[in-house]
Amino acid sequence: MISTEYRFSEDPAELDLECIVRWISQEAYWAKGREPSAIERSFANSFAVGAYGPSGQVAVARIVSDLATFAWLCDVFVDPGHRGRGLGTRIAHWAVEWAEQRSIPRIVLATVDAHGVYANAGFTPLAHPQRWMQIDRRPEF
Repeated sequence: MISTEYRFSEDPAELDLECIVRWISQEAYWAKGREPSAIERSFANSFAVGAYGPSGQVAVARIVSDLATFAWLCDVFVDPGHRGRGLGTRIAHWAVEWAEQRSIPRIVLATVDAHGVYANAGFTPLAHPQRWMQIDRRPEF
């Protein structure tokens, strides 16, 4: 069930960067140990959405995009105390709508454990993973 007790905002001024830095650098499996300055820089140069409850920010996500052909949904984090209330689903739908509003035909993401959340918003496994390559210098997680 998707809760209506939360408010979503794309206003960068509303982002609680102290909270986001803590989540991403200390709790997010994909980014533990990431430097706070790198997190701040990544959000400053991305399109972000925050979810807010009565006590403040409870979730965040960002999109990296060229605003023409491609978008990457990343750093999706829901505070553990607010999980299971549909926030991840709402963020996934926000990302799809964000890309559609800009006529961006491709949006991708990577996840270890939330495939069902994203499938609910229309995401599917890569159609041709053999076409994709990467350089990944991050430590293993």
